[in-house]
Amino acid sequence: MSKDHFDELLGKVGPLITKADTSMRLSIGPAERLAICLRYLATGDSYRTIAFSYRVGYITVALIVREVAGAIWTALVEETMPVPQMEDWRAIAAEFQERWNFPNCVGAIDGKHVVIQAPANSVSLYFNYKSTHSLVLLAVVDAQYLFRVVDVGGFGRSSDSGSLRNSAFGESLRDGSLQLPPDTVIPGAERLLPHVFVGDEAFPLLDNVLRPFPERQITRERRMFNYRLSRARLVVECAFGILSSRWRMFRRSTSPEVTELCVKAAFVLHNFLRRKTIGRKSRPSVEESTDEAPDTPTLCDVPRMGSNNATRRSLQLRENFCSYFNEDGAVPWQQNVV
Repeated sequence: MSKDHFDELLGKVGPLITKADTSMRLSIGPAERLAICLRYLATGDSYRTIAFSYRVGYITVALIVREVAGAIWTALVEETMPVPQMEDWRAIAAEFQERWNFPNCVGAIDGKHVVIQAPANSVSLYFNYKSTHSLVLLAVVDAQYLFRVVDVGGFGRSSDSGSLRNSAFGESLRDGSLQLPPDTVIPGAERLLPHVFVGDEAFPLLDNVLRPFPERQITRERRMFNYRLSRARLVVECAFGILSSRWRMFRRSTSPEVTELCVKAAFVLHNFLRRKTIGRKSRPSVEESTDEAPDTPTLCDVPRMGSNNATRRSLQLRENFCSYFNEDGAVPWQQNVV
């Protein structure tokens, strides 16, 4: 992070983290408070190490990390991770077609486990298949490695499919309130297909979610489809890799509350810095818009969903994509890969 980017971030977060001086002593300034939080997020150092570097108490560092991480999320989420509208989904689909040769794709979806300290009396809620305790992150990433939708706080015992079922994003996907573009004809073929998210085998096959064919008795055509889907889905794996290598706090286990705050701050900071790199302008705020702002949809808390069984329509849609990738949508190098 350059000094200019730090100053810009301070201008956005500073008003939320400024503390008034008291008659007993001066408060820690917003610039130093932000630096302490960023130091923790970027290095994952212990509170005592950071306290020694900044000559403050380690309990003070713990309080600053909690407060500033929450302020970073509040200050940046509307700018760097707004709820996508129909035109945003169309732009994402165009980028996937241009960069990854996957038409009608509006995002790659995946989950990630973040190791935490198991809370007292949590039993097996946070215990995962890797024999550690963790929180589950669910994220949708676009073709430019930007996080567009995130859900943080799932229990470690939940699978990726279970996290999707229990998330607000999953419910919005199911009831059709995501404002996805209508079905369109894939370029180069006369097939009317929906806009879809691509995921791995852990996710269910839905009308708007594609997963690979199972390896049992797989044909060459289906293997070609799996390759093309995995190629597009790789962006979410790379995004998680960039996130965890840039923000080393993912390698330190803390309480679920602190982990959730820090992870959400890392998401918006990732987008904040990534937009500077790719030169993409974020959506203007309501105050900057001259037109009357429409009602902004939100992803609300939802109850559990039903089963993950694929419908006949979902199976047929995957076959249609498979046919396209083996006919009109074939790329020159895929024959040498599969």
